[in-house]
Amino acid sequence: MAKDLRIVGPLLAAALIVARGEAAQTQAPEASASTVVFQPLIADPKEPQFFAAYLWERSARLGSRLGSVGFGQTFGVAGGRDWEVSVAAAVFSQFDLARATADLMNTDYRVGVPVTYRRAALTVRFQLYHQSSHLGDEYMAHTNSQRVDLSFEAAELLVARDMAHWRLYGGGEYTFMHSPADLKPGVLHGGLEYRPSGVLLRVGRLAEGRLVAAVDAKSFEDRRWEVGWSAVTGLELGDPSARPESGWRWSVLLKAYTGPAPYGEFFRDRVSSLGFGIGLAL
Repeated sequence: MAKDLRIVGPLLAAALIVARGEAAQTQAPEASASTVVFQPLIADPKEPQFFAAYLWERSARLGSRLGSVGFGQTFGVAGGRDWEVSVAAAVFSQFDLARATADLMNTDYRVGVPVTYRRAALTVRFQLYHQSSHLGDEYMAHTNSQRVDLSFEAAELLVARDMAHWRLYGGGEYTFMHSPADLKPGVLHGGLEYRPSGVLLRVGRLAEGRLVAAVDAKSFEDRRWEVGWSAVTGLELGDPSARPESGWRWSVLLKAYTGPAPYGEFFRDRVSSLGFGIGLAL
């Protein structure tokens, strides 16, 4: 556990510094008109974001109740009106809440360089990224589990199209360096999002709440193209003075997942989960 915390601490501190910088930029007058070229995916379990979720899980090795947290952000470093080069960094961790000790089970570290482009209603994201995964020390001690030490570099390409209140996207990934050596490289990825413009909840001048819903699907060559389905729906609270696609946003979401585990060290397990969570986008 101490080893894991030594790694998580600096990454979390860096993520919080980035988040504070992003928040300051959104408050600056000259940045108020800017928008993200490629909006973050709502239902992708590995999209860099800040969130905390409580999940009821069904699987062979994971606990029946999990706490899942993410600390991450995508921030632009260069760009123009229709394109942007960014850095995306995130840490994802799962805790076994069925144990009194709430063992840290798995942590995934992810960093990438997305290049995004917009043309009318069409947006494209090309990204090179690295991910490494590690088992928690307490979980290993209590279950006598052995580390897989999943680590890989991958190239991702996604194309999205906005259609009124909908967004449809699709593409895939190719893992060109990986451990373990027998990891098969292909991933197909697609999804659909719904974000209507109508306001469901208004908190004076502080926030406006809107419905969001999304389905995300990934098919893994390593699992004989088995599909992992992720679905979310709930309320998104945003800054009423900002455009819907910009500014800070809180979300309260119901979450469901079934398919190959999205937790690195357990990537060859099959899991199903249902729960709820809160998230923050800056």
